[in-house]
Amino acid sequence: MSESFKSGFVTIIGRPNVGKSTLMNHLIGQKIAITSNKPQTTRNRIQTVYTDMERGQIVFLDTPGIHQAKNKLGEYMVNVAEHTLEEVDVILWLVEPSNFIGAGEQHIIKQLKKVKTPVILVINKVDTVNRDKILEFIDTYRKVYDFAEIVPASALRGQNLDTVLDMIFKYLPYGPQFYDEDTVTDQPERAIVAEIIREKALHALDDEIPHGIAVSIDRMKERRGQDLIDIDATIVCERDSHKGIVIGKGGAMLKKIGSNARYEIERLLDRKVNLKLWVKVKKDWRDSDSMIKNFGYNKDEI
Repeated sequence: MSESFKSGFVTIIGRPNVGKSTLMNHLIGQKIAITSNKPQTTRNRIQTVYTDMERGQIVFLDTPGIHQAKNKLGEYMVNVAEHTLEEVDVILWLVEPSNFIGAGEQHIIKQLKKVKTPVILVINKVDTVNRDKILEFIDTYRKVYDFAEIVPASALRGQNLDTVLDMIFKYLPYGPQFYDEDTVTDQPERAIVAEIIREKALHALDDEIPHGIAVSIDRMKERRGQDLIDIDATIVCERDSHKGIVIGKGGAMLKKIGSNARYEIERLLDRKVNLKLWVKVKKDWRDSDSMIKNFGYNKDEI
């Protein structure tokens, strides 16, 4: 490995819905983080790895959006995001293209002022605005914080992401390769499968319900002598009325979630999948420490 090899940790922060997971999936070149236009899609830190054998290795932490918490799960998510700022080599902050710096952004600026980590501002979704406006947006943000770099980009269209990578490498320290070059994530397959099912439920259901759902994988086993994996999973929701909506008339909604999830899980695992879904009610699980832990959100690991 050359002495010019750089390596380090980069966290992607920003308000819910600004395109963090889309950006990471694009940079890595495959889908790891789930995306949805509903807030609070990402609940845990997801580590993904980008390796360029010439330049170095970037370990991305895709964190939950930083926001004002409303329950214990919300507190956990904000804690995860804010703790990460001190542990990384570079912070990538994604914002919407706008002249208005709202309360959510002000809150993030306050957090950034507490750390010495270099911050690269990515003004995302520039494909949705008039090009002449972009300089104004850059100017607006330049006045409120001393950014290492400001890069306009579009995660969805893949615009200017090479520049984002160049800037990250510019600020990373020289160091060893943490993961072999084929590694793209440290998430176990079960965790990714649970997230895919949750994503498909988020896409299919109404706005009110998705916040209150979690997915647990009860069984994931290869069938002997067959290129097939059996997966049993439970969608957990907070109310009896939600359970009916998740199942749908004659089971139609659950079937839709299942077939959409199965298609993507098969692509991920590169084999046939037999997916069975159940729905259970656990009242107010988002305010229960033990249940939050059961679904893989461990406070002690923050």
